[in-house]
Formats: sequence, C-alpha cells, structure tokens
Amino acid sequence: QVQLVESGGGLVQAGGSLRLSCAASGYRFSSSAMGWFRQAPGREREFVSATDWTGGSTTYADSVKGRFTISRDNAKNTVYLQMNALKPEDTAVYYCAASKWAYESTSLHDFSSWGQGTQVTVSS
Repeated sequence: QVQLVESGGGLVQAGGSLRLSCAASGYRFSSSAMGWFRQAPGREREFVSATDWTGGSTTYADSVKGRFTISRDNAKNTVYLQMNALKPEDTAVYYCAASKWAYESTSLHDFSSWGQGTQVTVSS
C-alpha cells in the first residue's frame, strides 16, 4: 500500500523559507517521478514542481521558478521542496504525489498516489 507523508509546513513571514519533506513507502520509490502540488482555499489544485525518477530532471511552475527547489533522496525514499523568498500568495495546502511514470509531468492525471497535505501559511 502506497503511503506518502508530508511534513515541514507551518507559518512563516513573507521572505522566509520552509523545507517540505515527503516520506514514501509501500512501492518502489526510485522508479517513479515525484511531484508537489498545492491548493489554496476556493481554488483548484495546481502544479508546483516535479522531478524524474533520478532527480536529475526537474520542472517548476512559473510562479515558483527561481524560489523553490525540488530534490529527492532515493536511499531515504524521500522527496523535498525547499521554498525560499516565500510570498503570501504561496499560502496553500501542499501535497506530495507519486507519478505513474518515471519521467516528470505537470499534469495531476499522471499522479496516482497523494499524501494528506501540509499547510503552508505566509504572512505579509
């Protein structure tokens, strides 16, 4: 049974940083691309970032490019999202997701397993 458990969310002032972690279990983590998505109140879930099965190829939403960095440690079955220069508009619940495929995608439909989410709140 696939399990994805996010941690690292919290309340931070604008300009601050947070690092999200997602611990995976129940499947062959090193064979799957991983992604981060977020959902703000009243809005649809949106793509944030993704990495391929190796961690060598990454993709970012334009809104976070240059501020967020995705990485993974296949030895620890964990994917990370380093978030710097946070803005109030980054406030959302952040979800970790495991892809059906080895190569990264920006589409929700390519991700078959989801974590429970972690709240990130950025105050102005």
